Amino acid sequence: MPDETVPSAATPTEPRGSSSCLRGALGCGGAALVGVLVLVGALAWGSWGSTDFPRVAPEEMADRALQRSQEAYEVMGFKRTMEPGVEKLGVSTENTLGTGFCYDGGLLGLDDKTIDGAYSMHHSWALDHVPANQAVPGLRRLHRFFQDKGWKVTSYREGEQGRDWDLFVQRDNGKERMSFTWYADREYFRGGATVPCAYDPEWKNGDVGPAGDNQRPPAFGPARRD
Repeated sequence: MPDETVPSAATPTEPRGSSSCLRGALGCGGAALVGVLVLVGALAWGSWGSTDFPRVAPEEMADRALQRSQEAYEVMGFKRTMEPGVEKLGVSTENTLGTGFCYDGGLLGLDDKTIDGAYSMHHSWALDHVPANQAVPGLRRLHRFFQDKGWKVTSYREGEQGRDWDLFVQRDNGKERMSFTWYADREYFRGGATVPCAYDPEWKNGDVGPAGDNQRPPAFGPARRD
């Protein structure tokens, strides 16, 4: 029988790294403090200036959102013109403008407060009766278009036969976003463009709701070529 080695009674070893902390508690504490300060600084930097929006009239931001949608609409190759409004959401054509609140995350990005006078404008549009032979090549062109233009593609899904297709893009750290979905089962296409937050120059203390929430788009369709 082989000899067994019996461990001798020895002084328990210190956990790795503990001796250096015991010999220099100030050094370890200082390193931890630096780590905390770096984290706090990173969070503060991420939220710093989050309310530093330009002062732009809602009409101008609505035009910007419409231009983004117009560009995508033409790349898709659609030819129809849609009047403002929507008769039946998710079924009929759609051409609407809307605004949302903008939020202040605070110094550490942990708050969730609406910012008085600030708004985010978005344009939504949709087409019915969009067959696969139009939607599929159109979305592939649109995907390449945004990549070539330097947008960040956050999601792109090519549905198998009979499945939905999705494309989501953004730029400027998500301040500007666009989304597109084709519902294969009902041949319905939805698009949308959201532009960065801005302050409404006409907003006054006491106003309620998102600023600029009274915009109506013009008829939407292929651009006129003079």
